[in-house]
Amino acid sequence: MRHSLIAAVAAAALAASPVLAKSPTARITMAAARAKALTVVPHGRIKSAELEREHGRLIYSFDIAVPGRTGIEEVQINALDGSLVSVQHETPAKERQEARDEARPHTK
Repeated sequence: MRHSLIAAVAAAALAASPVLAKSPTARITMAAARAKALTVVPHGRIKSAELEREHGRLIYSFDIAVPGRTGIEEVQINALDGSLVSVQHETPAKERQEARDEARPHTK
């Protein structure tokens, strides 16, 4: 019952999102995208994951920590076909800047 409630709340939040409400739905699951991301960064640990629209693409974005390495690897997987969109290393300074940018209110 609890999982059903969580899924319903998550679905409602996604439907209410102005970015995702107008977009096609993901054709691959978060679990499948997660598995693909972890093949790209072996031995990594996913710190965060989200479904988002970036540069006109619906993607899953994963921040993956790698043991013995500072920063994170950001892996983006296409949510429509499961293809790898990008892999980018983010230093701790870049992570902090990105967090500040996301915290700022967006104006149109």
